[in-house]
Amino acid sequence: MLTSAVDPVYSSEFAALIAPLPAPVAELTARLVALVAAHPGLSGKVMSGWRSVNFRHADAGHVCSVFPQEGRVSLYFEHGRLLEHGDGLLEGEGLKKGRYLRLVPGDDIPVDPIGILLSEAIALFA
Repeated sequence: MLTSAVDPVYSSEFAALIAPLPAPVAELTARLVALVAAHPGLSGKVMSGWRSVNFRHADAGHVCSVFPQEGRVSLYFEHGRLLEHGDGLLEGEGLKKGRYLRLVPGDDIPVDPIGILLSEAIALFA
């Protein structure tokens, strides 16, 4: 589990996850994880094998995951195809059920739209 929603780098598992990444990607990952972790009802867990931080809701189950990669960070919504407010933000038309938001260092994190998507994703199954 993440030790802190405000500063996820306090988690040794999270630190190990982002350690091999370039500093701008690691910082973007930390900011995105902190944003998602602060959403009411979500709890995050570093999944070393998946190289991700997965977020669950007690009633809705798995909601989303943050996948840091060499040059970008993806926020994957498990049931993104069902989200109404993802137009223009979410990619992955070829995927059966999921969709993702891709960010690169220097991008502004769309805080309010992500909050709306998280709330909508939780409401689908809660």
